[in-house]
Formats: sequence, structure tokens, C-alpha cells
Amino acid sequence: MSDDAFEEELLEEAPAQADLDPEYVSGLKEAIGQSDVDRIRRRLAPLHEADIADVLEQLSSGQQERIAELVPDVLTGDVLAELEPETREGVMEHLDPSHLAAAIVDLDSDDATEVIEELDADVRAAVLAEMPDQEREAVESSLAFDDETAGRLMQREFVAAPDFWTVGHALDHMRRTEAELPDKFHDLFVVDAGFRPVGEIPVCLLLSAQRDTELTELMLTPRIKVAPETDQEEVAYLFQKYHLVSAPVVDEAGRLSGMLTIDDMVDVISEENEEDLLALAGVNEASLADTVMSATRARAPWLLLNLATAVLASGFIALFEGSIEQIVALAVLMPIVASMGGNAGTQSLAVAVRALAARDLTSANASRVVWRELATGTLNGLLFAVVMAVVTIIWFQSLELAGVIALAMVVNLACAGLSGILIPLGLQRAGADPAVASSVFVTTVTDVIGFVAFLGLATWVLL
Repeated sequence: MSDDAFEEELLEEAPAQADLDPEYVSGLKEAIGQSDVDRIRRRLAPLHEADIADVLEQLSSGQQERIAELVPDVLTGDVLAELEPETREGVMEHLDPSHLAAAIVDLDSDDATEVIEELDADVRAAVLAEMPDQEREAVESSLAFDDETAGRLMQREFVAAPDFWTVGHALDHMRRTEAELPDKFHDLFVVDAGFRPVGEIPVCLLLSAQRDTELTELMLTPRIKVAPETDQEEVAYLFQKYHLVSAPVVDEAGRLSGMLTIDDMVDVISEENEEDLLALAGVNEASLADTVMSATRARAPWLLLNLATAVLASGFIALFEGSIEQIVALAVLMPIVASMGGNAGTQSLAVAVRALAARDLTSANASRVVWRELATGTLNGLLFAVVMAVVTIIWFQSLELAGVIALAMVVNLACAGLSGILIPLGLQRAGADPAVASSVFVTTVTDVIGFVAFLGLATWVLL
């Protein structure tokens, strides 16, 4: 197949899964290496903005920079909004402020704020200076709020109508102001004389109603009204709880100042879950765009803490050095007890952290959940105590040693279940993030208890 024919086939088939096609991405890398502007544009331009972003994230930082230099027109505002923050920051360093300003103007205010907040202060000032007054003021107002709050996420483009209008008035108004409407919206907000939201009407309900129907007859009472200072995680929880598609944001006087939409909440939920997952692994932030040095700096502190707890566990082992020297089987079996406890504790911890994040685990039901985890750990301990007792008898032909490891298994798995729930609860009550530090403490507890229980019982029973 000729190169031109291959290009035509790519244009027809690749857009949906371009980032998953190694040959497609390889061809793009080749075009970048050759500085072939036309070929780069042919490969990227037909793709959806999200697919362009995914393809760019398959490239090295140097190749992304060359894209920005060779075909900046492909990097529209929608593409920049779809990029991961680390990639977007690197790409924008190589775009002119005038190009950035033109790209950002085409975005809704919430997306524009997300893009521009990652610029260095001097570049941000230059970009804002290039933007029209109305768009610049909207972005600056959003940037005045703290990061990860509703004020940063809210979209200042919304549709509102006074409470004395009819459906016909509202529809005619939207047609007249079509250019000022948000790109996508799901609800019309009904406001009183003070511009305070008193109701909301789903667009589907508005379109199906008679023109002479009063808006007050159709409107639903807003489930929530969000203050701009509200933490984004709190807002995401409310969206999940009440199955919302959008929600009004109000200022201190209760006046409607913006709206939050489900697409932003999906991003927040995804980000929060990703943060919890990484934190459980002892990594606060991680990205494929990380350098070796940044990845090392992020992981080293937690590895240092883990080393300290490992030394602590080893110190307890050293207390029974004489017992281990006399009975070599103890050295063979003791990692099994600690390992089983660690895994059981991690299971309990994962359940607890997820329940705390979803607000399913509260002070009202904490005692019940604690007893459940203790009972589950004990029951699992009894089950695997039998298994290990049989294995030990077959392996070492010692009933006493089998009894020791069986009892140690029960004790450690029961403690593992208990620590897996109590440690995150305690950290949350102390004001710390239970996802960040819980795993280190849980594994330390299970290691220490596992070694002490097994070696202590062995010393007492066998020596």
C-alpha cells in the first residue's frame, strides 16, 4: 500500500482509536522527526479533541514541544482542555500568548480557568491581556477562588429567567441570545426579583410544555445551592447523592452567579479516586509525564518511612534471635504469618478508605463496621489456621509447631482486620487523610504483631 493510500485509510479508520494504534502513533512520530507539517496536520486534524489529546500523551515531551512549534493551530482550546495537566503545562510553554488567548476565548469559563491557571504568572498576565474584557473578567473572578473549590469549577455561562415569565418568553429569549448561551446546558434556572434561584426546569420539560405555561408551574425546587467556597469533593458527593446534572452557584447574598455541571463532577470524582488509589500506594502524585527525578522525590519519603517501620519490625525479630537459632523452622514460617496479616489488613483498609471517601462509614455505624471487620479477620484467621496447621504437620512433623502457627495466624488476622478499620478512622478524626498514611501503619502493626505472636508463642511453647 502506498503512503498516500495508507494516509487515506488512517483518516477513515484511525480517529476513533488513534492512540491505541501503535502504527498510527509511530507514523506521527516519524512525521514529527521529519518536521513534515502537512503530514502531522493530516493525522491530527480529523481527530476528535479528546483523541488528539490522547495521541499527544503517547509522545515524549520533546515531540509534544515540536507539535506546538510546527502545528499550533491544531492545539485548540478544546484540545488543551482535554490534556492531562502535566502535558498541558509543557505544551503551553511553547505557544504564543496570542494563540493561547484565542484558544481560551472559545472555551466555557470553567474550562478556560482550568487551562489558564497552570500558566506561569507572567505568561498568564500576557494571555489575559490578549483576551476580550468580558472573558478576562470571568476568568479572573474564577481565579480569585481557592483551588479545588466550586468557584474554580463553576461555569459563568448559564440560562436564567424571571419567575413571572412563561415558557414562550423563555424560549424566545434563548433564541434571541443564542450566541451567549452555554455550549451545553441541561437546566433553566428560575430567579426572583433579587436574582436568587427559586427553581430549575430541565430543558426537556421546557421544550415539551405549552408556550403559555407559567415557569413557576414547571419549576422544581433546587436540590442544592452551592457556595463558591465549597470544596469540590463535597459538591461531587452531593451530585452523586441527589443524581444531579447541574446545580446553581450562589454568592453571599444568594444571587445566582454560575452553575456546576455533571461533566466537571465526573472529572472531580475520577481525580479524587485516583488520588486515594495513589495515596494507598504511598504516592501522592504520579503521571507518565514525570521525570526520573520527580518520581524519585515523590516516592522516596514513603519508602524511607517504610524502611523505618521495617527496621522496627526487624528489631522485634531480633528479640527472639536465640529461639530462631534453635528452631530453624521458625525462620521458614514466620514470614507467612506476617504476610497473611499484611494482606488481610490491606483488604480491610481498602474497604474502610473507600467507605470513608463515599461517606458510607460514619460515627453512626462505625462500631458495627469495626466489629464486622474484627469478626471477619478472626474467621479468616481460624480458616487459614487450620490450613497452615496441616501444612506445618506435613512439612515439619510437629504438632506443637502447628499449634503455635495456627494460634499466631488467628491473632494476627484478627488484629489485621481491626487495625485496617481503626487506623483510617483514627487518622480521619485527627484531621489527616486516611488514604495517605494508613497503609504504612497497618502493615507495621501486622508485621510486629505477626512476628511477636508467632515467635513469642514458639519460645513459650517449644523452648
